[in-house]
Amino acid sequence: MPDSLSDEQLQPPEIKILFEDDDIVVIHKPAGLLVHRSYLARRERFFAMQMTRDLVGCHVFPVHRLDRPTSGVLLFAKSSEMANVLCEQFASKQVDKHYLALVRGHILEAGLLDYALKQEFDELGDKDVDPNKAAQEAQTSYQPLLTCEIPFPSGRYATSRYCLVHLTPHTGRKHQLRRHMAHLRHPILGDTTHGDGKQNRFFREHFDINRLWLIAKKLSFNHPRTGKRMSVEAELETEWLQLFGQLGWGDSDLDAGLDAAPSQFIC
Repeated sequence: MPDSLSDEQLQPPEIKILFEDDDIVVIHKPAGLLVHRSYLARRERFFAMQMTRDLVGCHVFPVHRLDRPTSGVLLFAKSSEMANVLCEQFASKQVDKHYLALVRGHILEAGLLDYALKQEFDELGDKDVDPNKAAQEAQTSYQPLLTCEIPFPSGRYATSRYCLVHLTPHTGRKHQLRRHMAHLRHPILGDTTHGDGKQNRFFREHFDINRLWLIAKKLSFNHPRTGKRMSVEAELETEWLQLFGQLGWGDSDLDAGLDAAPSQFIC
């Protein structure tokens, strides 16, 4: 018989509506919630698409996705017509996506990483896809906002260094931000696929929080009906603010760090 579900698995996660009108709805997706049903997660009970549908009282159509462990801004359309318009915007790179990530080590200056990525395949879902397919172009802008060093070893060094980074993906490859930061030798903390296992374990045990430290902070796009440019932003979750305090970053540090981010990214 299958294992029984824990009390935590039986409780629906909380999603928050950030914006809604007759055509679209934008939510704040919590970390750990799948966007929609998947053959890879047959035992899951809760999905962002179904939960949003129940909240707004109509069917919703996904136009992009967030990885399961990533939290933040997630956009749905309320009709297939509006979904098609939004999907075209994503395809033609008219949508600006802004993320915050906590990474290992200190990044000292901003840059643009242009590093092609081989497609990652699911063993079942992509079994008919050519594994020798050429790598796809992928570009990510990154800018350090805050750095810290704490007097605890988490590997071969006597101290542990971390950096809060603003990330802007210019393409939409699978796990792009996680793979690009790993390529730069600054993996995102809590990334169990592409990250640093020793750092992840230390971080989990020292701070007693287990999650991927990546949030989709802001999404800017043209409204699919009116064409008006709009931006929707998610607040930092409580666990982020608690962690910032433990890392020695106060409100003034955070404000100063975010002020250094690109002008189109204002928290």
